Amino acid sequence: MLAGCALTSVTTANGSAPATSLPRVIAHRGGTGDAPENTLEAIRQSMAHHADAMWLTVQLSKDGVPVLYRPSDLSALTDAKGPVSALTAAELARVNAGWSFRLGGAYPYRDHPVGIPTLREALQAIPPAMPVILDMKALPAAPQAQAVARVLDEENAWSRVSIYSTETDYQQSFAVYPRARLFESRDATRGRLVRVLLNQGCVDAPVEHAMTAFELHRAMTVVEKFTLGEGRSDVQATLWTPLTVACFRQKPDVRIVAIAVNNADDYRMAACLGIDAVLADSPSQMAAVRDGISVPLRCAAASAAVEQ
Repeated sequence: MLAGCALTSVTTANGSAPATSLPRVIAHRGGTGDAPENTLEAIRQSMAHHADAMWLTVQLSKDGVPVLYRPSDLSALTDAKGPVSALTAAELARVNAGWSFRLGGAYPYRDHPVGIPTLREALQAIPPAMPVILDMKALPAAPQAQAVARVLDEENAWSRVSIYSTETDYQQSFAVYPRARLFESRDATRGRLVRVLLNQGCVDAPVEHAMTAFELHRAMTVVEKFTLGEGRSDVQATLWTPLTVACFRQKPDVRIVAIAVNNADDYRMAACLGIDAVLADSPSQMAAVRDGISVPLRCAAASAAVEQ
């Protein structure tokens, strides 16, 4: 699943056997729960807290430089306004990406600003042995894919980087680069999960060596079509279950990332399901959970909770 990171799959999807290895902890947006997201400060803290991998969000600056920022507007997190694409990389470096970060009742980075870094700066700050997942934001996809590919070429970083996006255009744009490691499209992952959960069976297991990622739990809307309209039901769904994991594991070396795993119970559930890695907002908390669990981990209780 993660380039340069040998993960051990756990064959405990039926919950009958103990988990003999634990999911790796991926720092979501560099560790958005511990420091301003997608900043060098967040990356530094996540490494200090012993995260196993880094998940970073990429957009393009006005001058075509890949930089790390997630929302569509700078006002969401910073002391600036407008889209990332309205400012050059040099100007974005002077924006305070920690302006909205709150710790308790304080805003610690308002007096200690941290800028929006470039992808190149982030790759140079992260040890070469640490896997990096780049989440592509903003469209069109082709210019950003070209700019990111150029940085990965120049930094010799293809072997440690994987590409993810909710936009299928990025799978197509990166497909022209032979060294690109791509997660399968979110549409493909979602469709397979839903079909298994609705008892349609596993008719399209991922190909061998596929990389997949989806939330462990997610609020979803079920839409039923009628002749004269439609009905909607909001549900809180658990997507990774023994059945869905078994479907995804039909082919060799399929890697699974459970997104939004942010408490000890969910981490143990992921371990008992045989999930390879979890995407966590606070590496300081989740690494402590990971390090506090002894293996083999008894999974009977976790399995029962999953099946309820």
